[in-house]
Amino acid sequence: MYFWGFLLLSFKKMGKQKIVEMLKTGKILVSDGAWGTFLYRKGLTVGACPDEWSLSHFEAVKDIAQQYVAAGSDMVESNSFGANRFKLEHFGLQDKAEAINEAAARASRQAAGDDKYVIASIGPTGKMLVMGDVTEEEFYDCFREQAVALAKGGADAVCIETMSDADEAVQAIKAAKENTLLEIIATFTFEKTLQNEYRSMMGLTPVEAAGRAIEAGADIVGANCGNGMERMIDIVREIRSAYPDVFILVHANAGLPSNVNGVDVFPETPEMMASYVPALIKAGANIIGGCCGTTPAHIKAIKQAIKSITN
Repeated sequence: MYFWGFLLLSFKKMGKQKIVEMLKTGKILVSDGAWGTFLYRKGLTVGACPDEWSLSHFEAVKDIAQQYVAAGSDMVESNSFGANRFKLEHFGLQDKAEAINEAAARASRQAAGDDKYVIASIGPTGKMLVMGDVTEEEFYDCFREQAVALAKGGADAVCIETMSDADEAVQAIKAAKENTLLEIIATFTFEKTLQNEYRSMMGLTPVEAAGRAIEAGADIVGANCGNGMERMIDIVREIRSAYPDVFILVHANAGLPSNVNGVDVFPETPEMMASYVPALIKAGANIIGGCCGTTPAHIKAIKQAIKSITN
């Protein structure tokens, strides 16, 4: 049943241009912004499972995607960042992984309509191969379950994001590529070292991370979280210098946060983030959106900045 249902959904989407085909025309696309902050504003309590809200608070989750679409996003993610069975196990929800992912994709699909893209979120599991926590096969099976359910819910692509370990990212990419027809985006998180280099937590440079993702079958690569727009310019430039033809996505934070009375406060206003857009495009970014601290107002400003350059 899953196979035939998936094929039917795929045939329905054949009329829509793929993301990579859209990018080949030279168009700069706008993604969405943060989801977690939005959920807490809507009533999610600390310690509760954010991903489960796709089942219990479906309309609230859909509203997040709708607000980003209204702000100008060409694509929206889904409330499924931690909806893998390893993370859901902490909440006793591992047996609901399929239902949660399908609902998350469906909420974003309804918000996006037929003309916008759904790039369904797949985040890291919290497990590490080097520590013996998990095997490659367990990674693969976990991500396969998530990707198939997201496809069933109506996603156009998966956004495998906030990765630091190439081995985990590769299994996620392969699981999606071999079991769905979804386009595949893979992004890593990097930090600036004392030597002014960018490295993932596992020591990968942006070029190394992008290379592993491309080799595994990713259609689009990039960086998310951990850095504001200004630092993303350097990261994009590094990837572009090594891979002149690859498509690059950036989901930047609204600057680097400060902790004020126990709360992370992100300093960059929509106007400040948007001011970096010309340099980010010049460096080689093809898709620009936000991560932690960003709002529909930030996305609207980014959209306007892109229009002022490309029109």
